[in-house]
Amino acid sequence: MVSGEQRREAKEDAKAWKLLENTLTASLQEQRRSRRWGIFFKTLTFVYLFVALLLISPFGKMGAATSVGPHTAVIEVRGVIADQEEASADNLVGALREAFEDENTKGVVLRINSPGGSPVQSGYVYDEIKRLRALHPDIKLYAVITDLGASGAYYIASAADEIYADKASLVGSIGVTAASFGFVDTMEKLGVERRTYTAGEHKAFLDPFQPEKPEEKAFWQQVLNTTHQQFIDSVKAGRGDRLKENPDLFSGLVWSGEQALELGLIDGLSSTSAVARDVIGAEELVDFTRQESPLQRFTRQLGASMGAELATRAGLGGPQLR
Repeated sequence: MVSGEQRREAKEDAKAWKLLENTLTASLQEQRRSRRWGIFFKTLTFVYLFVALLLISPFGKMGAATSVGPHTAVIEVRGVIADQEEASADNLVGALREAFEDENTKGVVLRINSPGGSPVQSGYVYDEIKRLRALHPDIKLYAVITDLGASGAYYIASAADEIYADKASLVGSIGVTAASFGFVDTMEKLGVERRTYTAGEHKAFLDPFQPEKPEEKAFWQQVLNTTHQQFIDSVKAGRGDRLKENPDLFSGLVWSGEQALELGLIDGLSSTSAVARDVIGAEELVDFTRQESPLQRFTRQLGASMGAELATRAGLGGPQLR
């Protein structure tokens, strides 16, 4: 028979073992956490050293190609023309300067596939093309439109010596647009009151939650008309008497390459390689387009992958196959 004293000792022994077990478990958990943090900081150190190596190496720098002989310089105008985008004025102007200043450049081709974008960014590039053409009169610049050369993209193209496109390319869209929405009736149906505080009676004239005022609508239309006229003047200055008389020429319509040729919007149907070979006479193509550096690409991809993983862990990501 077990005495009361023995039962008490057994309970105390069980408590001691339980305490020891909890202590060991906590110690193991702490060691695991320490190892995870150690791996994390080691990974950060590796990334830091890798980035530092890229910064001091020639591969970590963004720049144009280096030529080795007579060539045609090619600069891509891809996507939306806007600040901080691939087809920003900073990127295009920098690439144009490097192409014109290369002693082996025999001609420059702007290969365009863009729906347009900012009139300001397009205007910067247009003006720089004009300046470089005057500074380097022996180097001609040609615009070659592939799928699309519309709006601000055609604005840029019109500064070229000549414009070429494919017969099925879409060319033109010489116009200006600004779009918004109106939610006034929706706000009233929901019983929501809009409270806007401004200094300046027209400061909130583009607010989609307030009704339009006729005088503000007329003012905004005047702004668009002024910008449109600037676009038209630039195209006329660039194309000159090659443009044919047509009431729809500056209406914002877009045409196929064949139609654009008839209207004088382009000078011929051709491709980049054909222009380099048959017009410029330098068949070798050298790409001067500003590219993302390996560092920028690595950082962007790392950030995207980490963001996707965090979203998945948080249940915010879509289905994935792994």
